[in-house]
This record gives sequence, C-alpha cells and structure tokens, in this order.
Amino acid sequence: MSIAPVIIEATVKHTSTLIFLHGLGDTGHGWIPALATIRPPSMKVICPTAPTMPVTLNAGFRMPSWFDLRTLDISGPEDEEGIKSAAQNIKAMIDDEVTKGIAANRILLGGFSQGGALALFTALTYNQPLAGVVALSCWLPLHKQFPGLKTNADDIPVSINRINISNFASLRNICFLFF
Repeated sequence: MSIAPVIIEATVKHTSTLIFLHGLGDTGHGWIPALATIRPPSMKVICPTAPTMPVTLNAGFRMPSWFDLRTLDISGPEDEEGIKSAAQNIKAMIDDEVTKGIAANRILLGGFSQGGALALFTALTYNQPLAGVVALSCWLPLHKQFPGLKTNADDIPVSINRINISNFASLRNICFLFF
C-alpha cells in the first residue's frame, strides 16, 4: 500500500489494535471519526487506504479498491490474485503489530463492504488466531475455496452484519468486550 494508513494511537498503554478496511471508493479517513468514538483508550486503530486501480464493475473507472470487482453475482468470476495480494498486505500489517508487541489474539480486523470482505478473508487465512473479525455488509471472497483456504479460524469470533445504527453500536461493544 503506497498511501500511509490513518492511525489513531492508544491514549493509554497500547494493548490491542483494530485494523479497519473501508469500502470501494472510500479512504482510510472515511471511518476515522466513527471509530474514534467507539474504541477503548488502550486500542490503536489503523485505517489503511486501498490503492487506486481500475474497477471492472465500474466500467474501468479508477478508484480506491482492495482488489478488482468484476461482477455482483456471487457465482461470478473473482480477482483471485488481487484478493490474495491484498490479504498479504493486511497480513503484513498484522505481523508489524505483532512485531511491536501486540499478540495476534489482541488484534481485531474489521471492514465495510469490500473492506469487510477482505477483512473476513484475511482473518480466516491468517496463520494465527486473531481476536476476531467484524465484517459489515460484505461477503466471503473466494468462498468456493473454503474451507480449504482456512488456516486457523476455528476459534476466531466472527460478526457479519449489515451496517446500521444498532450494529455500529455492537461494534463498540465488541471493541470493549475483547479489549
């Protein structure tokens, strides 16, 4: 990722991290105001911005996108290479947090729409159990390859929701419950 992520540092001793991924066409800045209000003081929040690329679904228009979207049909073709590459980038962010002393089971992944899909895929294929994944208004990319792609996810709490006010409040509860 070439654009530096937007980061909200913990205001007390840093003991957990939330990595939250925006939806198609948005940036890491889009979720910061809301996430700043719901995170515990010990939680660092990282909101990366997807690279700008042509999106097939949008007639090749260039926009921030974690991977190419070719169709809205769940059984349609998917950008397997792009999905796996984007997941590797997020896994590198997780690894960086682990290197800094935050255990993988204290790292929560979250995202909305395309970002939620990537968060879900990444959490299920990461090599260590994470604290959980909050996937809002999304799908599981490369779903036909599961459970074969799954590496550790038997113990990962997963919350998949449509985004609305009550679900956003539940994200706050999840942040405080785990951390």
